[in-house]
Amino acid sequence: MAGFIFIIIIIIILMLVSMWKIFEKAGVEGWKAIIPIYNSWVLAEIVGKPGWFGLLLLIPYLNIVIALYLNYLLAKSFGKSVLFALGLIFLPIIFLPILGFGDAKYQGPPEDEITK
Repeated sequence: MAGFIFIIIIIIILMLVSMWKIFEKAGVEGWKAIIPIYNSWVLAEIVGKPGWFGLLLLIPYLNIVIALYLNYLLAKSFGKSVLFALGLIFLPIIFLPILGFGDAKYQGPPEDEITK
């Protein structure tokens, strides 16, 4: 049981550090990635949505759709494809570190194809 807990803690730390690096690449202070709820607000702003858009993640069922959309916009903000966005959705433990520690450059919020 202790080994399992240790692995979970390592995964949580990896995810937090990855988000910290992603925020820094986007020109935002990294510490904002570790504050619950506020990180969703800031993430929405990074991908070009108003901050309150991130608070929609607190609404059950709607949060699934919003999380999918924010991951898509995050991938596009770094110049990545829809396939990379699917990786962020289904394998975040692999794709968030790739985005945070890789050579991807923040290109700014993408043009929003859905609400054009």
